[in-house]
Amino acid sequence: MSAKAAFRKGLPELEERMKGLGITEEQFRETFIRSSGPGGQKVNKTSSCVFLVHMPTGLSVKCQQDRSQALNRLLARRILLDRIERLRTGIIAAKKMKEEKIRRQKRRRSRRAKEKILKGKYMLAKKKELRANVKPDSE
Repeated sequence: MSAKAAFRKGLPELEERMKGLGITEEQFRETFIRSSGPGGQKVNKTSSCVFLVHMPTGLSVKCQQDRSQALNRLLARRILLDRIERLRTGIIAAKKMKEEKIRRQKRRRSRRAKEKILKGKYMLAKKKELRANVKPDSE
């Protein structure tokens, strides 16, 4: 499969994810730069490396995985959407965990839990009684 065919095939899936996250194409700043590394003369002459920035969050991605600019554009968008999704779900998850912790702290203990705590206190008191100084019997 050619790079352009792969780009066209992945485009609808990508647009669906962007719509789900509420991200538009206008929020991206895309620049093309020359790649480095393996690829030889083709890489040295063409600007196939994609540098993509999501303006609202400031997250950026540099992608030069393939010699094709079209495929690198697709891959860069995928990577950036993954990062944005991870960022958003992480914030939401942390917020939920904090709320849940407060809810648990405010919740009343069940009868069974109270009994268990009281039993533990009773056992500790018994243990401490055994440590008390021995008093001689008055005879």
